Amino acid sequence: MTATGTALIATGDTGGPPLRPLPDRAVALLAAVSAPPRLVAHLRAVHDVAAELVTWVQRHCPQLEFDAEAVLFGAATHDIGKSVHPAELSGPGAEHEETGRQLLLTHGVPDRLARFAGTHAAWTAPGIGVEDLLVSLADKIWKNRRVPELEDLVVARLTGADGRAVWQWFMELDEALTTLGEGADRRLAYQMSHPVARR
Repeated sequence: MTATGTALIATGDTGGPPLRPLPDRAVALLAAVSAPPRLVAHLRAVHDVAAELVTWVQRHCPQLEFDAEAVLFGAATHDIGKSVHPAELSGPGAEHEETGRQLLLTHGVPDRLARFAGTHAAWTAPGIGVEDLLVSLADKIWKNRRVPELEDLVVARLTGADGRAVWQWFMELDEALTTLGEGADRRLAYQMSHPVARR
């Protein structure tokens, strides 16, 4: 796919659900690796949900310190390794995770940002930060997939930040994720409207 084609999917009018444009740096990286159209569309959908989650956390738990820009960059690039392993765009596989991290490092992305390519499916691994959890959560909620274990880890971070009861945070997060999940059908349709193969 050409750089122009990547930019159109990454930043142009979606013609469907209103999705935020991907960050310029992510757009440039996706163009550099000739990311398939469906991958760019997927990353845009996940990035949009991540932005909603970031705004929600900042509004509801301002005591929780995290790098919002890192979350947004991570969501915008977490599956970049699928440009090397395109079969994983339509089927299972985890080869894209480490491949994606290495690809980002090769293109000059610092490890603190490249890590999301490897951690978005490893939310129980040691050293996982709240940023990693939010990218992982966005990667599930964009298609309305609920993962109790992951959500419990996010609730624990929220509880630890402001001391409110676990059940209160569980209820608040559940409500927010239910609302976000309502847009899943439109996001899935948007992603599926783009071909897996590069043009």
